[in-house]
Amino acid sequence: MGFIMTLLDKMFDGKTVSLLGAGVSNMPLARMIAPLAKSLSVRDKKSPEELGENAKILSSLGAELITGENYLEDITEDIVFRSPGIRPDLPQLCDALSRGSRLTSEMELFLSLHPCPIYAITGSDGKTTTTTLTSLILSSGLEESGNTVFLGGNIGEPLLHRIDKIGPADAVAVELSSFQLMTIDAPIEVAAITNITPNHLNWHTSMDEYIEAKKKILAHASRAVLNYDNDLTRSIASELQKTDVPVTFFSLSPIPRGTLREIDSAVWLDGDEIRTLFPDEGEVLVMKRCDIKLPGIHNVANYLTAIGVTHGVSTPDKIKKIAREFGGVEHRLEFVRELDGVTYINGSIDSSPTRTAAALSAINDRPVILIAGGYDKNIPYEPLADAIFSSSVHTLVLTGATADKIFDAVVNHPDYQKHIAEGLKIIKNPSFEGAVNDAKDAAVAGDTVILSPASASFDAFANFAVRGCKFKEIVNNF
Repeated sequence: MGFIMTLLDKMFDGKTVSLLGAGVSNMPLARMIAPLAKSLSVRDKKSPEELGENAKILSSLGAELITGENYLEDITEDIVFRSPGIRPDLPQLCDALSRGSRLTSEMELFLSLHPCPIYAITGSDGKTTTTTLTSLILSSGLEESGNTVFLGGNIGEPLLHRIDKIGPADAVAVELSSFQLMTIDAPIEVAAITNITPNHLNWHTSMDEYIEAKKKILAHASRAVLNYDNDLTRSIASELQKTDVPVTFFSLSPIPRGTLREIDSAVWLDGDEIRTLFPDEGEVLVMKRCDIKLPGIHNVANYLTAIGVTHGVSTPDKIKKIAREFGGVEHRLEFVRELDGVTYINGSIDSSPTRTAAALSAINDRPVILIAGGYDKNIPYEPLADAIFSSSVHTLVLTGATADKIFDAVVNHPDYQKHIAEGLKIIKNPSFEGAVNDAKDAAVAGDTVILSPASASFDAFANFAVRGCKFKEIVNNF
């Protein structure tokens, strides 16, 4: 790793550097860059008081803090790192580029250095669980050789400041958001798109831009893993099949004959069996659906994706062992407690209607009280109404900025009157804590209360994890 660190030394030597944002991804970056660069500035809309401990840490590193409403004005530094949530085409950044600044990001720089094989996952739904599964399967295959799998990107700890610990025989499992992918142009061994549905349309200028951002993960991939069951990803696969890039399809049903070229492959669910077909291998039974501890058909899809991504690294027996033991990621269908016969589940990660639909399908064998609502990403909520009316939800508790939009989608659904006649109740409460308490009051023994907001958290919380932890705190204090 001396070679890569030497590259970084040369990159920052004599250069002025600015970090846009004092958040999770940039704090480790600040510690790494401060001793290497000529000078370091950190820009954030929040005041030093609002930044709290981070402001003190940055000052101790010798970084200049530029804060307030005009924090992006007059950027003149040689190298500028943007946080994922900051659009790269903001006028202030375009002005900086015209003055000679170089715009990059923590993830963009890490991937460009390519310290070892990279296994990258993106998608509208399922990417966090899929990336976690990918890291577990990779680890099971590399453990005997003593090599390490690093997990990062839009999940867990940032990667760039750990690059001196990563060897060429190690592996990286990385989750990439559309925000990160906007400016990424780097080699990736295997790239997967779990699915594409409307999301983050408050940030992206259009659905087309969102799709194009997702597709950038495939630009230099040696192999692509794509969802055959999703119209958009199947269309992207058709484009790739006109090139020499191998495509691995995954599907919840057998792949139609004639779909695969000689270089292509497939992972699919056939009844209760998960099977693979890769060149020169023939069909292989990996495991059965009943081996998967995680509930829900969407988690079967997550396993199909991860198996496709990690092909050739591990073995069916090791994958089966993981499936039987892995209980899930925090805030994703996370069991909180049972009280007075009522089960409480934390699904705070569910920030879109399709995520909530998947969560509801996983618990459709019991009566459900759904807590939904949050930050508005300008996405349609009609799919959420569809999911509610095809599930066992008997009480809907709405809170947050999207409460009225979700309410309108439900009320205007053609099945609304039928379900009202059958006893569907809708409760609105602007207070998150009040909404959780309303759900408790509406529950009876045998019910399941699930927080699955179908919305982001930023109207009331820093992120979905803070929201989920608050939900667990409230529930555990009942």
